[in-house]
Amino acid sequence: MPARKPLSSPSAARPQVVLVLQGGGALGAYQVGVYEALHEAGIEPDWVIGTSIGAINAALIAGNPPERRMERLNDFWRHVEQQNRMAGPLDWLGMGNLMANMTTVMRGIPAFFEPNLAALRGSQAQLGVDKASYYSTEPLRETLRGLVDFEQLQHGGMRLTVGAVNVRSGQMRYFDSREEPVGLEHIMASGALPPAFPAVVIDGEAYWDGGLYSNTPIEAVLDDNPRRDALIFAVNVWHQTAPQPESIWQVMGRQKDIQYASRADSHITRQKQIHRLRHIIRELGGLLTPAQQKAARELTAWGCGTTMHVAHLLAPRVEGEDHTKDIDFTPAGVKARRSAGLVDARSMIERAPWQAPVDPIEGVIEHMLEEAA
Repeated sequence: MPARKPLSSPSAARPQVVLVLQGGGALGAYQVGVYEALHEAGIEPDWVIGTSIGAINAALIAGNPPERRMERLNDFWRHVEQQNRMAGPLDWLGMGNLMANMTTVMRGIPAFFEPNLAALRGSQAQLGVDKASYYSTEPLRETLRGLVDFEQLQHGGMRLTVGAVNVRSGQMRYFDSREEPVGLEHIMASGALPPAFPAVVIDGEAYWDGGLYSNTPIEAVLDDNPRRDALIFAVNVWHQTAPQPESIWQVMGRQKDIQYASRADSHITRQKQIHRLRHIIRELGGLLTPAQQKAARELTAWGCGTTMHVAHLLAPRVEGEDHTKDIDFTPAGVKARRSAGLVDARSMIERAPWQAPVDPIEGVIEHMLEEAA
């Protein structure tokens, strides 16, 4: 696909471009393919928001200048690929990646995480919230230090938001570079999935992976204030719907999909209702006389005319995947998911359904990949 001229800085003349990335471990390779398609089309996000692996990919994008973003994403995923996948008898049982994934469980990934020897003291040992985990993520900390330009992240112009949940209160918090400096600790906190990974302490408070609370951070975009027209690429890697499982093995995979899909559909449905009401309030306000508008100013302030297009992209299932798919860092698994993201996003961009006329009363318009094909 020929490169297109990059979009200019966000202004009233065009909607802001937002990239929303779920958490999902190795499934995040799909997100890399999606960004690659955006990058080659000259569509650079104004705002990228992510949770867990989505936060890591988001930081690699926002924390580098445009000409280095793909290079840094490639470097990270090359670092975390597991090269020890070999064919074996389990391939005939439909569990071909089991041994590779179990090796990851036992040994970790050198550039990502490693076994926490303190955990050998037993599950009852009082290790402290930032050490109570099966693995240490110090390797990831060092990897990100080498791949993310934190000066660029603070001053490069692309907004970055990462989600983490407060261990003590159980409340979600979005660390937003528009409101405060976002650095290495915030990215680490967003990916601190217990009990595998330890909590990260920020300003005296411990935080875990935001996916525990909401793995699909799109609500933060739709609730943003001030509201702006937006083209939102919502990149999901977990399946909200699927056939009924028939085995315990399939049940474990389906349970994980439901858990981490995080009610993305219901979030969008609620926001469509809210934004429609805001548009109705705007229309009603326009019917008032100037004197009535002045008297009702506080009420009509709830109205708006913003339009948000949500372009949905969903990672397809890879042949042979199971409930351990989120730790499938084999080269074949990473390549398959990344290639799917590239193909899917190219198809969505080529069709550009957000350019079609829309009902002015609707505030949130969804676009599905099958409709764009």
